[in-house]
Amino acid sequence: MLSSPVTSETLVGMRLNALVLDISVVGPESWEYVERVCSRLPGLAVVVCTGPSSVAQRVRGLRLGVDAWVTKPCHPEELIAVAESVLRRHRRRELPAIDGTVTVGELTIRPDLHQAYAGETSVELTAREFEILQLLSQSDRVLRREEIYERVWGYAMAHGDRSVDVFVRKLRQKLRGASPRWTYIHTHFGGGYRFAPEPDDPGDAVAGAGIKVTAELDEALTA
Repeated sequence: MLSSPVTSETLVGMRLNALVLDISVVGPESWEYVERVCSRLPGLAVVVCTGPSSVAQRVRGLRLGVDAWVTKPCHPEELIAVAESVLRRHRRRELPAIDGTVTVGELTIRPDLHQAYAGETSVELTAREFEILQLLSQSDRVLRREEIYERVWGYAMAHGDRSVDVFVRKLRQKLRGASPRWTYIHTHFGGGYRFAPEPDDPGDAVAGAGIKVTAELDEALTA
């Protein structure tokens, strides 16, 4: 619990999971501070623990993004239990839905196994690499580095943080090693990254389509 207000930029660097805040400590700018923290760190669980308050104050806090409001005096175990409950809700909300298997280019993305395959061979992605791949593959537009970081890491990206670039580079290397004739992730300089599977030789895609059609015709004729 903070005894004095800390800037939202500092909180980003601290990488907290939960924040217990007494708005009386913040002073006259408490509401602006709460709104700034909740908007800057949407993945942060925020619990206000303060003295007696009005219904209007509690409603205002909850609408600004506060997850729970505890009135002093309270027992420490109660406050801890409330914070744990809020954290559980956040984690459930962040759990991705298990989508179906997707095949693009030579790559098969298996959300149920949290892994990608080229043919029968696993690409051997780490959990975070897979999360980035799945996020990019589900989008039909360029995703900014800041957006990728917030969606995958769960909080705002600190200025100068290059984590997204590092993980995308590793992800590209693994995809290239497993599927050397295809490019899956494209860089938009100054913008971010876009997922668009493209064969390095367009003839590969045409040939692959022809093989598939021929196989389907053979199957139909012999049925």
